[in-house]
Amino acid sequence: MQQEPLRAPLDPLKYKSACPDYKNYATRKHPPYSEGPLELPFQRPLEYCRTFTSPLVEKIIADMSEKIIDKDLARLFQNAFPNTLDTTVRWHTDGTVKHKKSKILWDADAWKGPQSFIVTGDINAEWLRDSTNQLAQYQPLAKKDKEIHNLILGAINTQVEYVIGSPYCNAFQPPPPSGLSPTYQGDGDNVHPGYEQSFVFECKYELDSIAHFLSLANQFYNHTKSTKFVTPRWLLAIDTMLELLKAQSKPTFNEKTGSYQRNEYSFQRRTNSGTETLNLNGIGNPLKGGTGLVRSAFRPSDDATILGFLIPANAMVSVELKRTADILQSVGKKQLAGVLSGWAETISAGVWEHGVVQHKKYGKVFAFEVDGYGSSILMDDANLPSLLALPLLGFVNSDDEVYKNTRKMILEKNGNPYYLSGKDFHGIGGPHIGLEHAWPMSVLVQAMTSESDEEITKCLGLVKNVSRNGLVHESVSVDYAPDYTRSWFAWANSVFAQTILDLAQRKPHLLFGPNAEPYVLG
Repeated sequence: MQQEPLRAPLDPLKYKSACPDYKNYATRKHPPYSEGPLELPFQRPLEYCRTFTSPLVEKIIADMSEKIIDKDLARLFQNAFPNTLDTTVRWHTDGTVKHKKSKILWDADAWKGPQSFIVTGDINAEWLRDSTNQLAQYQPLAKKDKEIHNLILGAINTQVEYVIGSPYCNAFQPPPPSGLSPTYQGDGDNVHPGYEQSFVFECKYELDSIAHFLSLANQFYNHTKSTKFVTPRWLLAIDTMLELLKAQSKPTFNEKTGSYQRNEYSFQRRTNSGTETLNLNGIGNPLKGGTGLVRSAFRPSDDATILGFLIPANAMVSVELKRTADILQSVGKKQLAGVLSGWAETISAGVWEHGVVQHKKYGKVFAFEVDGYGSSILMDDANLPSLLALPLLGFVNSDDEVYKNTRKMILEKNGNPYYLSGKDFHGIGGPHIGLEHAWPMSVLVQAMTSESDEEITKCLGLVKNVSRNGLVHESVSVDYAPDYTRSWFAWANSVFAQTILDLAQRKPHLLFGPNAEPYVLG
């Protein structure tokens, strides 16, 4: 029998050059289709087109695909769980590869060790918030999978440099040593403090960006107990963050003299959308002193706040400061740990004192935004952190009375102006997209904060039925589901994966059938 000639090994670089643009790829349906009634497409790129791979991730996909009874739901998980790894790891180095030359000069101590640049999806930039959430479902794997461990450690190190370089900014360009070209928005923003456009993609100051920077390392430590990220650069980023918190805790008017004092941060954009800029020459509405709260100029939706004390962001940062303080305590940084603990307690107390208001129908509820003078905004937005997500953030238990009242309020049209409902979909939306599009992300958070099997099942069904392309979208028209925004949005797919993994552990019977055993990662 004649032996077949040996074939040359496949060259991944040749395949990379032929890989389709995933932004367009995700808009079309690809076989094989799921065995469920919706026949959902398979939306993972070919193996050689994926930006990062993990055998452990593939094993989890195989396990869940077999276990989940609803094969349409299983297909969504197959596509969503690996979406960040498949499509958004634009640059990763384990720290041993020599950096590429760059026209930009950087500190000699910067960009040391593993680095990871995680884009949000169809925009070639990294949001601190998005990237932290995009990696969250892989955190439990970091102890078992060395490659995942280095990927997340690299993401922490990269975020460190972003925070040191431009702590007020929310979205960043590729790191200079990556050799990747930046993408410029060209919005003509007038921002103080200034920033380098080849380093920063957008500079909207959002308190939750800082909270998510802390959260990325806190999750990593929680699952691995590794303190490799506690470097002089990380500590410098912590000091930089503390300076920001101090500056953004100052009131609009000096508490002793009553005179106006300009905020360290201002933002103006030439736009016809009020949510894209700050009023009063880029400062925003006045805020009172002595509240213990920290200002946030923008929401996690990237929309401007109305009243600058954004309660979900303050709640989140208080929790993450306490968790970071515990890490610092464990590595002997007791004085710095005490500083962070003090901030955590002050902000948390501010949320309870100023962020809880009396509603004539729902009783005591958390406001979305306050100003310290007594004014409040009662609503919720789909983006995280949100009021709906307060138990997931670790700020309250789901059985807390104020949270239960708030949850009831924000999940009703009469209580939340951004609770949107139509014939095809319903859920919390927000001003970012408009008054006809709800966000699947909010419905998934609703499922994760519920103990009701009926409510959770309805939430999963809603999201599944408006994800006919096999991926979870940013927002969906409540009256016409084929009208959606963003075919490729890694954050939303990560939240879907986190929801399924949460239920696999907390309520396995809803996914796997009666008497099913929990499926636990890590």
